[in-house]
Amino acid sequence: MIDITLQNFQTEVLQASLQQPVLLDIWAPWCGPCRTLGPMLEKLEAAYEGRFVLAKLNSDEQPEIAGQLSQMFGVRSIPFCVMFVGGQPVDGFVGALPQAQIQEFLDKHVPSPDELAAEGEVLEAEEAAAAGDEDTALAKLQEAVAIDPSNDEARLEYVRLLLQRGLSEEARTAFLPIASKAEGPLADARIAAFGHYLAACEAAPRLRAPQELAQAIAANRRDFDARFELAQQHFAAGRFTEAMDELLEIIMRDKKWQDELARRTYVAILEVMSKPAPKAPAAKAGEPKSTLEVAGRAVVTPADPLLDQYRRKLSMALF
Repeated sequence: MIDITLQNFQTEVLQASLQQPVLLDIWAPWCGPCRTLGPMLEKLEAAYEGRFVLAKLNSDEQPEIAGQLSQMFGVRSIPFCVMFVGGQPVDGFVGALPQAQIQEFLDKHVPSPDELAAEGEVLEAEEAAAAGDEDTALAKLQEAVAIDPSNDEARLEYVRLLLQRGLSEEARTAFLPIASKAEGPLADARIAAFGHYLAACEAAPRLRAPQELAQAIAANRRDFDARFELAQQHFAAGRFTEAMDELLEIIMRDKKWQDELARRTYVAILEVMSKPAPKAPAAKAGEPKSTLEVAGRAVVTPADPLLDQYRRKLSMALF
């Protein structure tokens, strides 16, 4: 539990909620229900074993923060609790609710023990991969998926490593539980992209030899089937820019070829090459914090010059 002031609100609530949920309890010494709710929240913070942080704000001493949050949620009374996740206020409740109702509220926003354990395995996998230990990274990702099957990003990274090792059958098995999310009008773009990646890796062994494909293209630059096969081979082998170069040749000559298959595959490669958005960095030491910012600072993904270059190429080819 931590007491919140205007000086530490940015760091201890907004920035801290990028790492784990923060429940802000707005109270006052004269408020009877606040004296009932406060100990209950402290008990729950201990029971949840670090899965969320309890922060307390005295509305008499910090009227600027309390007033802005009350106005934002249309609340005029205390105790008033606001849940912060990802640097933003996302939900809240008013009054000294029964413990069961508070737990129901918390469970909507606080990761379960399994989700937390899986995230730990993912972090260890990232460290192992960065150190060149792919065996450990693969094992950690497999464990993360086993602990928390709903962690799609861990599953996709597991599929990526399996494909990089040529284990397409194992990758297909790992991908199947989320394959349906790649279909329909609300398809998940990232999952759909890995579906294209998996399809390329599965098709690669059955495709014509690169030399035969090169000869076919040299004889007819509009042999889009040959170009697409060559792009699939590059994609499967991790030669992403070479794959996109071949796909661009198709797109520039026939944007609608095979129901825009070249464009959709190109976009999939860009997605596979991209990394999930990073968490925002902590505030720098000595940075002014005199102004209240209820909305957290935007998380900006660092620009990748190569990805930007190929996005521009696609845009030019399409328009």
